Amino acid sequence: MVGWRVPRNTVAPNRTLERRTEGKMNRSIVGIVAVAWLIGVPLAASAVQDTTVWLCKPGLADDPCTPGLDTTLTSPDGAFLGVEHVVADPAPAADCFYVYPTVSDDQTANSDLSIDPEEKSIALYQAARYSQVCRVFAPMYRQVTLTQLLKGTDTITHKMSEIAYHDVVRAWRTYLQLYNQGRGVVLIGHSQGSFVLRRLITHLIDKHPAIRKRLVSAILLGGNVLVEKGTTSGGDFRHIAACTSATDVGCVMAFSTFDGPVLPDALFGRASDAARFDVLCTNPAALGGGAAPLDTIFPTAPFAPGTIIGIATTLVGVQLPLSPPTTPWFEVRGGYTGQCSSADDAHVLQIAPVDGAPVLKAVPDATWGLHLVDANIALGNLVSVVGSQIAAYAH
Repeated sequence: MVGWRVPRNTVAPNRTLERRTEGKMNRSIVGIVAVAWLIGVPLAASAVQDTTVWLCKPGLADDPCTPGLDTTLTSPDGAFLGVEHVVADPAPAADCFYVYPTVSDDQTANSDLSIDPEEKSIALYQAARYSQVCRVFAPMYRQVTLTQLLKGTDTITHKMSEIAYHDVVRAWRTYLQLYNQGRGVVLIGHSQGSFVLRRLITHLIDKHPAIRKRLVSAILLGGNVLVEKGTTSGGDFRHIAACTSATDVGCVMAFSTFDGPVLPDALFGRASDAARFDVLCTNPAALGGGAAPLDTIFPTAPFAPGTIIGIATTLVGVQLPLSPPTTPWFEVRGGYTGQCSSADDAHVLQIAPVDGAPVLKAVPDATWGLHLVDANIALGNLVSVVGSQIAAYAH
């Protein structure tokens, strides 16, 4: 029909409008996907590839987070009391996502992703014991190294911190997309790991109810978690408050360990804006407050020999059992008492030895307190609480 024209009152297909609309729809879809990925809302598993280097993950060969759990029990002065055969839950109802502290001996500002002896050791010391109550996931990340830290905290640049943080964010998103399957999750961190998780929780969990409802609890040790002055909430997180009982869920536990006065220039326990905020302290042996005996658990294997942390841990003064144990773990129940203290406006877990338990030493100096034992001084209490929280969450 040469010369065909659309009648004046007929609507012709507007190809330009179609193309514009299609473009807007495509951009909207991309935007929705991007936002979902940002906050961690599950997408189809086929859309996600696991490029994470996992230090610990269920089914991983040579997983340092799934050792045997048999434990030698000792008195506070190291005398043998017996052996406890601990059995892991074969089908745990929740997962644990662990971010390890500053431990890498790599000579660069940020570590690489190779799994070195120090990463294996720290996972054993700090995360493996939780495997009795949860599946443990622990990503490798390009953390700021001990080499850089020892040059001074003022040498750590924003770029260095961003590299570490975004590696963990990518691993967290991958975990949610491929492995979580709607399960509850416990977040566990210490030192640099806690600082990374504080930020991740603030931006990717606390603000998003769909993800927040999966949070069983967060254990953020040696990381100066902030709460509003005189309270146990607010500060870092708007919706996530301190755990006050072993059946609280969707809450946070945090402390830094000291056994004496907290110096004015201490690295832990003091908020930089002390007029508005406190550093959160929750005693896992008495979440409702007060003093209580601590259940201390350590691996019997020494921390990776020849590493910086390996050398440092020998200086703290943790006493091995008098008779060399044949189990992977040793445990001292009630060798120390612990109580959250707010003396001199520093909020920390103050511990004291009982019945011949050794007095521990601050390493590298008093400004650090007993930072190197944060994860183990009350490890038995923490694992017990997490087990109770997972049970409460599941029901």
